[in-house]
Amino acid sequence: MTKDDVLKIALDQSAADIGCAPWDFLREENVVVRSGVGPKARAYYKEPIACNLVSYGNNIVASVRDEYRDIVTEYIGKYDWHACFETPNLHWLDDRLLPLGQRVCFMAEYFLPDPGKMKKLSCPYRIERMGQEDFRGLYRPEWSNALCEKRKELDILGFGAYDGETLVGLAACSKDCETMYQIGVDVLPAYRQKGIASALTSRLARAVLDLGKVPFYCAAWSNLRSVNNALKCGFTPAWVELTAKPASVVDEMNE
Repeated sequence: MTKDDVLKIALDQSAADIGCAPWDFLREENVVVRSGVGPKARAYYKEPIACNLVSYGNNIVASVRDEYRDIVTEYIGKYDWHACFETPNLHWLDDRLLPLGQRVCFMAEYFLPDPGKMKKLSCPYRIERMGQEDFRGLYRPEWSNALCEKRKELDILGFGAYDGETLVGLAACSKDCETMYQIGVDVLPAYRQKGIASALTSRLARAVLDLGKVPFYCAAWSNLRSVNNALKCGFTPAWVELTAKPASVVDEMNE
């Protein structure tokens, strides 16, 4: 699988996620489509969604519910595409959505592998391949980035680092859609800065590619440890997303 193959698969999936055409992300002008979670969308896309802004670095494709279309269309036309994903301009959007009961909720950067830059990295600990049967009993807070208890049936493959018989690091992937598996990784605090995260992530990414699927990686722009891990393992920034949801959902998450 080449870098171009990886990007094409990602574009196709993003189009399925928000209801547009894959080439819409490559246009110079912005595109607005009606919001709706399609049958082939990634598993973590859940209604209600007021709007979802997606950019692969050329423009913004906005998937928007009809009642917020005018606001979002004005917003993405008012500022440069990259400025729509950051403050202070985000306050413009949030201030206009809030009286309608909506708020900006999620912001994330996504990474795709460059197969030509990927290599197997090492660490001082024993690494073992893991499957669903090995994840039982691991749905605990310390492994909450690698595994998702709400969708445990999608956690299908992983690699664990062991100090003796103690699991000290875990990278696992979720079958979020048919063609792309999302990677998450956790390392116990006492074992960080020892190369464990990159050793696990690099092995898992290669294993996913060997299955004929595209591994992808998500990180908050401020999570420098996570971003550096992605870059070290041969991932490169590919697209960004911003999602607005009901204010009540945001309030519940902040409690």
